[in-house]
Amino acid sequence: MDILYLMILCSVSLAAVFLGVFIIFARKGQFEDDESPAVRILFDSEESRDKEDQTGDHKTENERDNNKEKSE
Repeated sequence: MDILYLMILCSVSLAAVFLGVFIIFARKGQFEDDESPAVRILFDSEESRDKEDQTGDHKTENERDNNKEKSE
């Protein structure tokens, strides 16, 4: 029975530590911007657009797919 009390004490202590860490980081603003990292992958980066402009490759995605099919 003593081990049960020890386990309850350990689990409550661990939960309190995690709650404290969460509150500290929430106050520092760690969780403020929760939408943009998930959406950022959907937009083209400026680097890929710059490379495309430098090479003069302004083909649409359908034209690129058609060229790949013809070459195969």
